Amino acid sequence: MGIKEYSRTLLFKALADRTRLRLINLIGEDEVCVCFFVEVLKINQPKISRHLAYLRRAGVVAARRDGKWIHYRLVEPPDTHAASIFREVRAWLESDSAMLGDRARLAKICCAPKLPVQLQRAPRPASLVA
Repeated sequence: MGIKEYSRTLLFKALADRTRLRLINLIGEDEVCVCFFVEVLKINQPKISRHLAYLRRAGVVAARRDGKWIHYRLVEPPDTHAASIFREVRAWLESDSAMLGDRARLAKICCAPKLPVQLQRAPRPASLVA
């Protein structure tokens, strides 16, 4: 069986959706649990999970299970051109005002002394833990 060729088309389709761009932005350099995405984006968990599955198929997100929690992190595509595009998109997201607002909401939720009930047992992203 041969090595599967990387789909740049799938990457561009993954990057063509605002919700998926928001998820990429929120993950950043962290591992983030789905429950934080739901709280920040105010989108239901099944819809968030579908978008994350699409990003996984595109080869830009990986998942790790820890008990009942699933943590998502960004990974660079294996294709050098796709990886370059992905890095540029991430750099652009870091300077977008709407994306900065999402990151600020995530930081505010994670750094609050008392988390919302649905997040009280959720592991916080490492870069946001004080």
